[in-house]
Amino acid sequence: VLNLKSLSLNVKKYIFKEFKNCYTMADPKLEAVKDVEIEEGIFKYVLIKVYGKVQEGGVEPHKLIVRGYGDCQWHSDIYERASTSCQGLGLDTECLGGGRIEHNASAKLLKVYGYSQGYGKADHAETRNILLKTYKDYNIEISDEGY
Repeated sequence: VLNLKSLSLNVKKYIFKEFKNCYTMADPKLEAVKDVEIEEGIFKYVLIKVYGKVQEGGVEPHKLIVRGYGDCQWHSDIYERASTSCQGLGLDTECLGGGRIEHNASAKLLKVYGYSQGYGKADHAETRNILLKTYKDYNIEISDEGY
C-alpha cells in the first residue's frame, strides 16, 4: 500500500498525471476523435461524451467533444452526424446538451450561450474548456442567456 502523505508534491503530481494518461489514452480510436469541429458564424452546437472500448477492470475511457455545423437546422442533426462518425470507429456516444456558438475568427472571439430544446442546456463552462484546446488564443465568453 502506497502512503501518499509521505510523498512529495511533485511525486504526487507525477503519479496523478500518469494515472490520468492511462485512463484517458487507453483507446487509440478515442484519441483519434477531434476535440472540436465547429464553423464560423452563428450556429447550434452539441456537447457529446464519446466512449472508448471498455478496458480490463471495467474502465470505460471517454472524452468530451464539441460539434457545431451551420448547415444543421437542429441539434439532433448535429448529434446524428457526429455519432454516426464515431460509430464508424466503433465508439459509442451520448449527447450531454446543446446551445449556440457565435464564432468570429477575425476577432478571435467565441460566444457560447443558449440551450437545446431537445437535449437541454450543455455545460457551457465545460464547452469553453474544450474549445480552449483548439482555440488557445481566443477570447471565449459563456452565458446562460438566449436561445
